[in-house]
Amino acid sequence: MEKNPSIACSIKECRHHSDCCDFCTLSQIKVGTHEAHPTKCECTDCESFVLK
Repeated sequence: MEKNPSIACSIKECRHHSDCCDFCTLSQIKVGTHEAHPTKCECTDCESFVLK
């Protein structure tokens, strides 16, 4: 799949990770949270993640 240069990603365990470099291959991603009131980066998640 083609890399999307607009979405940088270093999660190599994701099915959507570009094999050639640290980018996502999706045209868009969904970002969400697992917290009721997120206050830090650690509170956010890529909800487009799929394990390889």
